[in-house]
Amino acid sequence: MTWENLILDRRRFVVMAGGVLAAGTGLSLPEISLAQNKTGIRLHGLSAFGELKYPADFKNFDYVNVDAPKGGTFAFSVSGWAFNQNPQTFNTLNTFILRGEAPPRMESCFEGLMSGTMDEPDSVYGRVAETVMISPDRNTYQFKLRPEARFHDGSPITAEDVAFSYEILRDKGHPSLALGLINLVEAVALDKSTLELRFDGKQSDRAILSLVGYPILSKIYYTENEFDKSTMDVPLSSGPYRVGKLSVGNFIEYERVEDYWAKDMPFSIGIDNFDILRIEFFRERQAAFEAFKKGKIFWRQEFTSKVWATEYDFPALKEGKVIKRTFPSEKTPGLQGWAVNTRRKKFADVNTRRAIGLCFDYEWTNAQMFYGSYTRSQSLFEKSEFRAEGMPSTEELELLEPMRADLPEEVFGEAVLQPKTDGSGNSRSSLRKAVQLLKKAGWQRKGRQLVDKDGAPFTLEFLIRSPTFERILGKFITNLKAIGIDATIRLVDPAQYQSRLEEFDFDISGLASGFGATPSEDSMKQFFFSEYADRPGSRNYPGIKLATVDKLIKKIGAAKSRKELIIAMRALDRVLRVYHFWIPNWYAADHRVAYWDMFGFREPKPDYGFGAESIWWFDEEKAKAIGKA
Repeated sequence: MTWENLILDRRRFVVMAGGVLAAGTGLSLPEISLAQNKTGIRLHGLSAFGELKYPADFKNFDYVNVDAPKGGTFAFSVSGWAFNQNPQTFNTLNTFILRGEAPPRMESCFEGLMSGTMDEPDSVYGRVAETVMISPDRNTYQFKLRPEARFHDGSPITAEDVAFSYEILRDKGHPSLALGLINLVEAVALDKSTLELRFDGKQSDRAILSLVGYPILSKIYYTENEFDKSTMDVPLSSGPYRVGKLSVGNFIEYERVEDYWAKDMPFSIGIDNFDILRIEFFRERQAAFEAFKKGKIFWRQEFTSKVWATEYDFPALKEGKVIKRTFPSEKTPGLQGWAVNTRRKKFADVNTRRAIGLCFDYEWTNAQMFYGSYTRSQSLFEKSEFRAEGMPSTEELELLEPMRADLPEEVFGEAVLQPKTDGSGNSRSSLRKAVQLLKKAGWQRKGRQLVDKDGAPFTLEFLIRSPTFERILGKFITNLKAIGIDATIRLVDPAQYQSRLEEFDFDISGLASGFGATPSEDSMKQFFFSEYADRPGSRNYPGIKLATVDKLIKKIGAAKSRKELIIAMRALDRVLRVYHFWIPNWYAADHRVAYWDMFGFREPKPDYGFGAESIWWFDEEKAKAIGKA
């Protein structure tokens, strides 16, 4: 069971789109890493730490099938999305602004300068950009564009288009894009094929790894059409797919572009194999499941443990037409939890937030609701080497000691763990502790209700977008009410849910996000930085404003090795857990997937991406065998 799925690692913009990856074209260039600080020479790729895996003359990525046939339809409901996208409905095709709800995968229609791979954690390779050169002061990046790069109308992608894109995204783009461009001074077209991105010197050394994945827009198109308008007009784009058939709020098809300018380049070989990516939209998960059972949807990632455990017994599966199996999760950190909105006075005291967390009986919920299929989350960076454990290491203490006067003493002890119960559903000891903490925070008992010093009752509302979560929250609500909190659930429609999140109009809401294998300063800022706490559309849902957290995020940006990054991330995790801004939920070790047996794919899957819609392919013989050809 997961909440709102967000993908924040924007350097993998094309990976999210399903039109994954990037590379050079056969130039004889050296393998150079960003960490080696090489400047003044043209590079085919950049890496945060260590050498690039692929040389400039590579032929294809190792995890693809170079002989994968093109064709078929991949019909699915999405499991991840970004920007203003909504998996339950849509009313605009403009995904790069805050306004409106766009369909996921609109980004698959757009190209970027560079993008990452699914088998490396921290590198990017040229895509529209053939090469990049870093200035000696590391504040200017000069890109040489490929002459082959084209928009779908046949017009060339020029440096002016790219410069226009970065500046308009900085000034008018969705906050998750605009916030990353704060330190961009200017984007300059030196000539038709040469672009420079010039920064103010305050950017992280690794910021460029995120920014090179930003979408490239047509300057002519957006001069004639308003950029920040919510519209169903199909935009001019340049990626491997374009918008095809659609029914607003019901489905959208992305058609593979037959004359896609990069179709024969190494970064496209064995990728984007389906003729059509069709996304179906459902307001309720059960409806989506029923559509899958009937064969309207061909591929499904299952997030509801009860359904996975008890409802995959329909005829098509018994007949072998549908395959049910697991795939290993990516080696990337993930956050799944309840965000507690500290902008609201009633949640300002950490004792109150901690008390709320004590009312969640995970052990009972896992046994009764999840069929024992999950593991309790402890960290904000679960399933990764960035998770803090035990006492702080010597290296962590070197970062934390200068801040000791501004940090709770608990930061310097064992990493905070979530409470554990006996699973009986009668966690009296946890509830007693919660009552004590609430009293310490100033709440008083008045009859059966808790009130503040002014006599106002303690109300708490969980904001959700699907009825599925009502069942999960039931026991939590019961425990909160037992100690005097007037806890309720507010189910709203998808558009209202997204709007309320963007405006921080909620008490508590559950969300999930991945940060990428090498979290950036930029992604950490979006979730935890003070400056972003009150910016509509940012991901700092709890409203975190702590100078110590800001300093640690800067340390993350300044890390010169993966070891330094791990230390800084663990220190940040340790500090955030003490303040209980997020109540961690749970996680699964694998992807739970079911699909109609009409696809081919290579195994094992790559470590840093799933990519079924981009690196799987349609198998016509299999499809015929199950009546789907």
